[in-house]
Amino acid sequence: MPHIFEGEIKKQIESIRPPVNIRNDLDIGYSFVDYTLEVFEIRPKWDNPSVKSNSSIAKTKFIKSKNIWKVYWMRGSGKWQLYSPYEECKSLNEFFKILKEDKHHCFWG
Repeated sequence: MPHIFEGEIKKQIESIRPPVNIRNDLDIGYSFVDYTLEVFEIRPKWDNPSVKSNSSIAKTKFIKSKNIWKVYWMRGSGKWQLYSPYEECKSLNEFFKILKEDKHHCFWG
């Protein structure tokens, strides 16, 4: 079943990626494993630009029993926290809307 989400995820990720000409310096990527989607920034390491590093931005986990997606943000401490007041949503589309709007400045700073 996770593969049914892949098309929507790829489409939404493409909509938040930066322009092609700066993607070597900043890009957006994702992982999707066991119904958990993590979105992250990809940047060259400051001390070794030939090496890329990932910095987590947001995470959502599909809860099959409730048919909802839990929404998380990465704290400065490196721990995931539920994104209040939007702790859950009904679709990936809604998750990406929350991520793009970032009303509480938790995802994009």
